[in-house]
Amino acid sequence: MSMDQLLLLLPALVVTATTVLCMLAVAIHRRHLVSCVISAVGLLLALLSLSVAMPLAPQEVTPLLRVDAFSLFFTVLVLGSALVVTLFSYPYLCNLEDQQDEFYLLLNISVLGALVMVSSTHFLTAFLGMETLSVCLYGMVAYPLHRSRTAQYPMEASLKYLVLSAVSSGFVLFGMALLYAQSGTLHFTDISAGLAGGALVPASYYVLASLLIIMGFAFKLSLVPFHLWTPDVYEGAPLPATSFLATVGKLAMAALLMRFMSVSELLSSADIRYVLSIIAVFSILFGNLLALRQSNLKRLLSYSSIAHMGYLLVALITLNATGQSLGAEAVSFYLTAYVVMSLGAFGVMTVVSDSAQERDHIGHYQGLFWRNPWLALVFTAMLLSLAGIPLTIGFVGKFYIFAAGVQGAEWMLLLAMVVGSGIGLFYYLRIVYRMLAPLEHHDPFPEAGLRELLPHGLLLCLLVLLVLPGVLPGGLMALVETVVRSL
Repeated sequence: MSMDQLLLLLPALVVTATTVLCMLAVAIHRRHLVSCVISAVGLLLALLSLSVAMPLAPQEVTPLLRVDAFSLFFTVLVLGSALVVTLFSYPYLCNLEDQQDEFYLLLNISVLGALVMVSSTHFLTAFLGMETLSVCLYGMVAYPLHRSRTAQYPMEASLKYLVLSAVSSGFVLFGMALLYAQSGTLHFTDISAGLAGGALVPASYYVLASLLIIMGFAFKLSLVPFHLWTPDVYEGAPLPATSFLATVGKLAMAALLMRFMSVSELLSSADIRYVLSIIAVFSILFGNLLALRQSNLKRLLSYSSIAHMGYLLVALITLNATGQSLGAEAVSFYLTAYVVMSLGAFGVMTVVSDSAQERDHIGHYQGLFWRNPWLALVFTAMLLSLAGIPLTIGFVGKFYIFAAGVQGAEWMLLLAMVVGSGIGLFYYLRIVYRMLAPLEHHDPFPEAGLRELLPHGLLLCLLVLLVLPGVLPGGLMALVETVVRSL
């Protein structure tokens, strides 16, 4: 391996070194603040190291990984999201009776798996990255095992995620085996070349293998009908783990799926497009309809995430019809918007909660405008953006997907998006209404101190990232266009 290839892997190497330092810090002397600082500084250095890797891209690092503008863009999103979750986690975990240090260790290892996924061009590295991410998430979900008020049934949530995730991994492995049996390769581009050259005979094997892989990916993205784990895991996990699962977990899987779809000839099959369209429609409608009945904010946002992944799938389906450009741009833009919105929404919930008690019921936020106008403003902005209200990044993201759907003539999917967005507006505004309602009882939030100053600063940054691209989206759109050209 050349020096240039090592420099291209510098962000992943920095995260690996950070993981080792966290382990040494735990072994030498347990101290929560030290573990958090090591993790945060390591993730920040990994972000800064991208300035070294960028001039050397695009380049293949062995046949298993490719570092280009696409992978670098999603590397920034993964590392940035992980850094925000790390900084939100510190005040939340301070009152945890159990050891806090291992949470950051699990987080860093899972980030390493996500970085491998966004750069993968081969199913071997893609699967290794996916399992590295998933295995660490099992531990993060069950982390507050002995605190009954921290999160509801964390062990149950972790076991559900473990068992169902293992089943989905089995689908992916079976699909990979079929592809390898027919084409003799697991490289995304070579699989496509084998299909074009007639190596995949009969073609029904390719369709079956692709559908099995899609089923495994759909589980990770919480798409209907593979969504059953999502509300229970979101509700049972501690808030930092939930926010990490909702952002980095979905982000890495969506990036991997988009690269596979754009490089392979997956969408050339009418059968596969038909199945994906059905999954998208049911995800949008079921996700929004089931969210209407929720009073727990975690469960509500989990069903909301199902709908948002359905919106994302609409753009993915249009990759073939729009010559990949507009559809891929819509996916990249919407993923960026979804990460900002999710981090902001879960960030507000994390700030008002701690490891002694989570405030995840809608009733906990009644009268928030009169108790803490700043948090109410940020939460309202995030909810309005999730609903797709103009002047927010969420509106521009949905508009992008609509444009891709119109260009691809996916009228059924666009109708489902319109109906789903209308339903979603109701339950998002229901939360805003409760925040504006008169205060009936006073449930004091944790007192703000020096350790809460940084989370509030992060919320301000997320609010700026929410509004600025919504008002002036040109800069982010130009960046996304550059990213897509590297696919």
